[in-house]
Amino acid sequence: MRAYRWSIFKQNKRAFASLIIFIILFVLSMGAEFIANDKPLFIYKDQKVYFPVFINYPEIEFGGDFETYTDYLDPYVQGLLSDAFVIHTLIPYSYDSIIMDLDSQSPTSPDSKHWLGTDDKARDVAARLIYGYRVSIIFALVLSVCSIVIGVLVGAMQGYYGGMIDLVGQRLIEILNSVPILFVIIIISSVLEPSFGWILCVVLAFSWMALVNLVRAEFLKARNLEYVKASRALGVGDFKIMFRHILPNAMSATLTFAPFIMAGSVVTLSSLDFLGFGMPVGSASLGELLAQGKNNLSSPHLGISAFLALSFLLSILVFIGEGLRDAFDPHIKYRSKNP
Repeated sequence: MRAYRWSIFKQNKRAFASLIIFIILFVLSMGAEFIANDKPLFIYKDQKVYFPVFINYPEIEFGGDFETYTDYLDPYVQGLLSDAFVIHTLIPYSYDSIIMDLDSQSPTSPDSKHWLGTDDKARDVAARLIYGYRVSIIFALVLSVCSIVIGVLVGAMQGYYGGMIDLVGQRLIEILNSVPILFVIIIISSVLEPSFGWILCVVLAFSWMALVNLVRAEFLKARNLEYVKASRALGVGDFKIMFRHILPNAMSATLTFAPFIMAGSVVTLSSLDFLGFGMPVGSASLGELLAQGKNNLSSPHLGISAFLALSFLLSILVFIGEGLRDAFDPHIKYRSKNP
């Protein structure tokens, strides 16, 4: 059955290509330090090898004057390493590197040195996009997994037991759905320091409800089927029936929603960062770059870069979701290439 569903998914060329692209983006963003970093990957000097990307070396290690960590963007340090063999990253700047040798006032337009230009704080836009992708993808993956787990558990309990559990659960969900999440985050942000963790927790407190009705309906339908009644008659426990017999049928429909939940998570985080209630100041964020584009209309490369990056990520997630929807649709049959 898994091979059958995978075959249907691969028939959707757009969805399959989007999945490959998403995997590439995920791998590249997870290794952002090896692509965009103000620390070299490798240094060979005076018959010694150094790996600054892994270890922070003091400046005196390379013949400098200070015992503080080396600033490899400092012209003085670059002069010390002029006779060394140095391998730099593809983009020699991190997301928080302040570029001091710009030819004009920041933000600057794209050029051969800064492919997507710099932002209003003299930071490389391409580097910030790579790290921003990582933050968005991790946030979306963690939030989606947690939302699916909680939503499936709550929906399964409501659908299987019904009665008062279902009634109370539905009323609580209706109350939570009526709470404006943005106002809650604004209130919390005025009390707590913004961080990845608490943003994830607050958004998770509301996002899990999207799957409850779907799982609940599947369990309401399946709890009266013959194989469930037979399992009860044989003395099989409720949790074993729920998670071994009924849940696999419900998960088929649930998995199709995962990419759409991820897309919604990316939009939520970007919106909060755009409004200034998201990640801490200085963090790599697609929403923060969008806000810079709004505040610097004379530098359109900021808004265009953020818009294209965000649109591209959301598009491939939606295409993957469409492919999963087709793969788990019982009305779509596998079309074999063999006559």
